[in-house]
Amino acid sequence: MATVIEQSEEDSLVLRAGQRLGGKSTFKTPLRSRLDAHKSIEQGFPGGVLIQLSRDVPLLRDTVAFEKAMGISLRTLQRRKKEASPKRLSVEQSGRAWRFAELLEKAIEVFGSQEEAEDFFGRPAIGLDQHRPIDLLSTPAGSELVETHLERLKYGVYA
Repeated sequence: MATVIEQSEEDSLVLRAGQRLGGKSTFKTPLRSRLDAHKSIEQGFPGGVLIQLSRDVPLLRDTVAFEKAMGISLRTLQRRKKEASPKRLSVEQSGRAWRFAELLEKAIEVFGSQEEAEDFFGRPAIGLDQHRPIDLLSTPAGSELVETHLERLKYGVYA
């Protein structure tokens, strides 16, 4: 059972990740818990989420980084930008967008700024066997490795 402090940290992370994805302008109701996030992912995020992320996260302007993190090509994103009302994302695409937003928020918490967090995703990491964290986001197992690595960094465990 999570302690009250752990729960409030998790709720704060959920709120920040929801804001990262567009907040009130994207979601009808705010994402306040993982269950809220689950329900929203299940329905498919609005297509504007990818546009929001690509605009607000310079790291994702790189074609390879965007494809690794989101699981779609930058070309597909460009087509979506041209649509008057971009179609909803699939459950998988929504899940990947959520996971990226969540991990980015954790990295910001660890490194203190978005710029430093984005640098973290783009640099090879000793704790990840010299892989760049962004390259590991293409699979659930890789995303878990990045999350575990961030937790270790947060608590000063480097080995």
